[in-house]
Amino acid sequence: MNRPFDAHALIARLGLQPHSEGGYFRETYRASQRVTREGAIETRAASTAIYYLLCDGAHSAWHRIRSDEIWHFHAGDPLDVHVLDAGGKLVTHRLGDALVHADAVFHAVVHAGDWFAAECRDASGAALVGCTVAPGFEFSEFELGSSVQLQAQYPQHRELIARLS
Repeated sequence: MNRPFDAHALIARLGLQPHSEGGYFRETYRASQRVTREGAIETRAASTAIYYLLCDGAHSAWHRIRSDEIWHFHAGDPLDVHVLDAGGKLVTHRLGDALVHADAVFHAVVHAGDWFAAECRDASGAALVGCTVAPGFEFSEFELGSSVQLQAQYPQHRELIARLS
């Protein structure tokens, strides 16, 4: 599919940086309001938001965080967000222009603690999304998945886990 933007020009224009899980990102919002997670001592931002871009065959590797994350489609090709819950159920959300792609949605929620990974539907595609996290994202609560451990925990999804690790 022809995408409506040049990914590398967009990286420069939006000031995106490489992300440790794959792709490019830039935080665009961090709430000044602070909240305390139940049982925690430290406060954190009530909410955060980023731009996130996948292109050039990159994918978002399996990871999880301790907050809910809402993915919002902005532009480009459809993107699949694969989510594994604690019981081993796999749900794939197709993010994209829902006016053009009947199987796409404009936003999807990944619940706190669920493992998730993302990839462009077309390996040569590019997608710009936004991710909103509440309570706000902190790298101290980010966990990158181990392919070996995830495959042992979810053997029914071995191929997908290996491909996106």
